[in-house]
Order: sequence, then C-alpha cells, then structure tokens
Amino acid sequence: MGSASIRRMTSDAPTLRVAIAQIAPVLLDRAATLQKVVERVQEAGAREARLVVFGEALVPGYPVWVGPTGGAAFDAPLQKALFARYAENAVQPESGDLEPVQAAAREAGAAVVLGVIERAADRGGKSLYCSRVFIEPDGAIGSVHRKLVPTYEERLVWSPGDGAGLVTHALGGFTVGALNCWENWMPMARAALYAQGEDLHVAIWPGSVRNTHEITRFIARESRSYCVSASSLLREADVPADFPHREQVVPESGMTLCDGGSCIAGPDGEWVIEPQADVEGLIVADLDPHRVLEERQNFDPSGHYSRPDVLALHVDRRRQRVVTFSDDEPGSSAEA
Repeated sequence: MGSASIRRMTSDAPTLRVAIAQIAPVLLDRAATLQKVVERVQEAGAREARLVVFGEALVPGYPVWVGPTGGAAFDAPLQKALFARYAENAVQPESGDLEPVQAAAREAGAAVVLGVIERAADRGGKSLYCSRVFIEPDGAIGSVHRKLVPTYEERLVWSPGDGAGLVTHALGGFTVGALNCWENWMPMARAALYAQGEDLHVAIWPGSVRNTHEITRFIARESRSYCVSASSLLREADVPADFPHREQVVPESGMTLCDGGSCIAGPDGEWVIEPQADVEGLIVADLDPHRVLEERQNFDPSGHYSRPDVLALHVDRRRQRVVTFSDDEPGSSAEA
C-alpha cells in the first residue's frame, strides 16, 4: 500500500511536529497491527515528529461486523465466536502488550496517542473497553482513558468507561488531551480537559470524513486550541479472507468501510490540514504554540471567559472498581 506525506509549516516560533498515522489495522490481529504501529512510530521519529497519533480502536480494529451480522441477536453463536476472537486479540497494557510501541516511542523520543480495545484486568479481564492510551516520550504509559459512552451498536461489544483518563499531558510547549470518537461531542468531557490547560486536543476516530470535517474546526474554535483528528482506514482488502461471514461485512469488492478523514484545525478554527480521505501514511504538521496565545486574547474558556461563581463542573476521576477487599492481615487489602 502507498504512503502519503502532507506537511503544513506554521511559523519560525518554537513548534511541535505532529504526525497522524492514518493506517488500517490487520483486523482482529493484535500482533500484526502493533507491528504496523511500531513501523509508523519509527517512521515518524525519523522525520522528527514529537507526537504520533493513531485512530480509535485501531488495535485490533473497530467492530465493523456488529451491524451487518445482526449483532443484537441474543445468544447468537456467531456473535459469541466473534466476541471471543476480539477479546483474545485485545490489549492488556499491564501484561506488556504495548511494550513494542513503548520501546519505539522511547527510541523516537515521541509521545504516542493510540486507540486500543482494552481487556481491563481491574474489571475481571473479560469485558472490553474502547481505550485511548497516552505513551510518554520516555516510553512510559502516561494514562489510559476508557471511552465514557460507546455509541449505538458499539454497546454490544464495549463496556462504558469512567473518568480516570480525563487527564492532560505536558508535551513541548503544549498541554495535550485526547478523547475517543463521539465523546468529543460531550461538552463536559471537553470542559474537563480545557480546565486543565489543554491547548492541543486530540480526537481519535475509527475513520470517516463525515465524523471529522465539522467537529475538528468546532473544537478548535471553541477551545482556541489546535485540534488534531486522527482516523483509521478499513477497506475490503483489509478484511482477512477467513473472516467469519465476510460476505456480509464487505458485500462488495473494493468497498471502503472507513475512509480516514484525518485533519488538523488551528486555534482560530481554520484548517491547518483539511480532512484526508482514502490515503494511507503519515500526515505531518508543525504546530506553533504562539498561535494559541494570540487566539486566547479574546476568548479563553477556562480563563477570563469563565464564571466559576456561576457555572462549575465536578469530575470524578477515580477508576471504577467492582469490589474492595478488606482482609484480617494488616496491609493485605486489595481492590478489584
């Protein structure tokens, strides 16, 4: 498959080079998809990017089969088999599944925002969460955010997340926050990040121009921040030949299920890079933090244009747990 490279320079002020890796997963194959992620991080590092962003649920892929195969059918053997395969290829960060990506980030000296399907060990290790992982430039996992509300048929395979990952990360001259797909439409989730000084918002998507072409500019304009939308691709050729009921998932030869749409808007709401469809590769831009300061002169949503005496938001950032154990032995209590 071909590789695209699009770059838009900003100014001579100190900048942050960002690379969006708009790629396709190897559907339901964690190891093979992670290898593609590592290669793109290495490529971005060679081009001196300091932030590399991937789409939602990229590892091991978005559940495109749910709608076409009647995913709401109760106790259906096909849905059970597909869920089991999905779970077997999901990611457990605490088990070291992301170590190859962490090593690549460390070698490149770049932070990575990656969409994964997480088998949450702290929730029993069987249910799945659509999670956003932030990997620091030193390779450490900085945070894992579980999508607050799965959308439509996603609720048949993904569990609702919590607020533990509503955090930001310092990177160069920016403060970076990130949300999954339609939770970018949740005003209070965005406000929680804005209040922490976010000025570079990352929105990750499964892949569609219709999802990114309006909200990217809207978030940028609302927050007076840069907004980076990162999407994936999924085409008929990316669905394995042995995929169960493949003819229902991709009934037409050459059809596209996810067409990308990755893009970047500046803090004035204007395009830095317009949505890019049907192109696989790195999309690179240099972002200037000085532009944020210019646009905050007339509007700052958590600063001079806020009224905390009138409007306030409470955010519970505790990781949700099912049970707390208290044993007789001192120091032996544990949470699950």
